[in-house]
Amino acid sequence: GDREAGEMGLAAVPGRQAAFRQDLATAVQYAKAVGCPRIHLMAGRLPVGTDRAAVAGEMEATFIENLRYAADLLAQEDMIGLLEPINNRITDPRYFLNTPHQAAAILEKVGRPNLKLQLDLFHCQIMDGNLSRNLETYFPLIGHIQIAQVPGRHEPDSHGELNFPYIFELLESLGYTGYVGCEYAPKGGTLEGLGWLRSYWESRGLQDGGTSK
Repeated sequence: GDREAGEMGLAAVPGRQAAFRQDLATAVQYAKAVGCPRIHLMAGRLPVGTDRAAVAGEMEATFIENLRYAADLLAQEDMIGLLEPINNRITDPRYFLNTPHQAAAILEKVGRPNLKLQLDLFHCQIMDGNLSRNLETYFPLIGHIQIAQVPGRHEPDSHGELNFPYIFELLESLGYTGYVGCEYAPKGGTLEGLGWLRSYWESRGLQDGGTSK
């Protein structure tokens, strides 16, 4: 979408289906060029001045239509489409897709195996909490995990609500083998901000890069 115009994705925005398909085709070309097999299909925002309940039905129908189109296109490239709930309490009050429950219901209606849940634990904690049960419940749908501490959205070892060593152990026990995306704002520089990862590796008897000593 047009970020300068206040858009944040188009997949659920009525009347923007043609633009969504055009942008998706561009995204696929970029993904192929960098060897990335997953694309985040952003739902988009409620139209300005509209009531969420009043437009929810039309936006969901648009979302489902676009997701089926995207899934078929991505299947041709052996790619996966991801749906990420973004909290509407702090980050984006007008974003359409807000909870893993909503995303799971939409994924069931779409019915395409190459569409998955992108679960950002920052957003999930703000909207619902109950992370252990949510991870267990929605694990079969998860295609990617993202992390940031709550509420500051900084490094996992920064002061906040979430116990990331426990969460990482839970992901391992569930059998998660994918990447964990570090979608946080470092308090300092990038390298300084990765100090938590070195400490975590050391606590597990690993060296930088995750190799055994």
